[in-house]
Amino acid sequence: MKQLPLFDIAVILSYLLAMVLVGVWFSRRNKDAEQFTKASGLIPGWAIGLSIYATFLSSNTFLGVPGKAFGSNWNAFVFSISMPLAAWVAVKYFVPFYRATGEVSAYTNLEKRFGPWARSYAVICFLLTQLARMGSIFFGIALSLQALTGYSMETIMVVTGICIIIYTVMGGIEAVIWTEVVQGVIKTLGAVLIVYLVVNNMPGGIPEIIEIANVNGKFSLGGLSLDLSSSTFWVVLLYGFFINLNNFGMDQNYVQRYHTASSVKEASKSVWLCVLIYVPASLLFFVIGTCLFAYYGMNPDLIEPVKLQAASEQLGASATQEEIVELAATLKPEDYGDKVMPHFMVTQIPAGLVGLIVSALLSAAMSTISSGMNASATVFLEDIYKRYVNPRLSAKGQLRLLYTATAVFGIMGMFAGVAMIGIKSVLDAWWQLSGIFAGGMLGLFLLGIISKKARGGDAAIAVIAGVLAILWMTFSYLIPEHYGYLRYPLHANMIIVIGTLVISLVGTGLAAMRR
Repeated sequence: MKQLPLFDIAVILSYLLAMVLVGVWFSRRNKDAEQFTKASGLIPGWAIGLSIYATFLSSNTFLGVPGKAFGSNWNAFVFSISMPLAAWVAVKYFVPFYRATGEVSAYTNLEKRFGPWARSYAVICFLLTQLARMGSIFFGIALSLQALTGYSMETIMVVTGICIIIYTVMGGIEAVIWTEVVQGVIKTLGAVLIVYLVVNNMPGGIPEIIEIANVNGKFSLGGLSLDLSSSTFWVVLLYGFFINLNNFGMDQNYVQRYHTASSVKEASKSVWLCVLIYVPASLLFFVIGTCLFAYYGMNPDLIEPVKLQAASEQLGASATQEEIVELAATLKPEDYGDKVMPHFMVTQIPAGLVGLIVSALLSAAMSTISSGMNASATVFLEDIYKRYVNPRLSAKGQLRLLYTATAVFGIMGMFAGVAMIGIKSVLDAWWQLSGIFAGGMLGLFLLGIISKKARGGDAAIAVIAGVLAILWMTFSYLIPEHYGYLRYPLHANMIIVIGTLVISLVGTGLAAMRR
């Protein structure tokens, strides 16, 4: 088992304790559901912007992005490039709309527009997306801390999950936002520190890194052909635009924050501040992955333990040492990319700094998970319990339900993380799951905006068509080889794009046919 120095352990424990104390501090203000979910609309725009940034910059970014850059190139950075356009649409249309409705839930308006079923459908999509998001983040943090401590991934998820649940349950959205402000700063400084340490350990420094990266095509943003069956520049750009539009325009995590601002102007500023910080910050993590590729390219013996670990996980506990060594020799960088940064942290970061890096990694996980827990609990209260069980629930009853639901969703997120143990790329897993679960939700909302004449029946048929399309795109790989022509031919990242377009266009077409 890896033994961390006492100083590093003290730093990590101090950070976890501080997060719990933040929840205790803000718990005194939570007198009703509005304070728990909206913070009474008194949060400044700059704090909300840093909070949204911290939610975006999860452990999926902290681990998955360097892993992708190490294993392939900067193709995934195109996701960040798409953010400004999605933010512009959100600020122009979505933010003013939500502020005007005054509804804390992002999905209440769908019932007014298309009926109760539409609201329930969107809620199911959102909750599934949140479980996938929280699970992938729990998995990411456990992957790193296992390398650092030797504890099982399940144990790490439980311990970190308990800390997150305590401060999120006690503090509400206000605690979530202010802890995310601190976490956003910590995780950014952690990334800068890692870049410095890699470059400092690299013979030849930055010029050598650039040369190795150029030779291996690491700076490529993807091909510019119109091929939608591979991860080209255009596929990632389309995926990024639709996912980011879904985030800014339909995701309860972000919509709820718009209501914590004092005005539409402050809410809009928060979106732009998030984009302004996130785009260069995400680039920093691609730089980390590229630097690690160059470093281990110059020191191939140092990466052998990672390859052996990846081979062992693929073969299972019954594999012999000879089999593991044989498979490890054939592995490519993309097969073990997510494990490289944790390995560097274990072997190359000096004692005394590991605690700071782990705290940054913890902050990357905790910010997104706490946000997802709070948003999921809010949706459960507003869109499920008050809608179908007890619309006249007392103020104290609402607060108790929010506490309980927050804890339950945190526990479910931990179970989702355990279920993901063994996946190759945490970033790929999250992108695919979010595309599957979120596609229909965004399409339904866009239908309500695009076609003023679309009715509930049109929307229902459109959603059925969209869900069938998403199911086909997701599971058509199971079709036997001799019926290969029936398989989905495009890249998995196009699922959200096609699913969204099918729902919005089918619904619009049905409405137009009635004229």
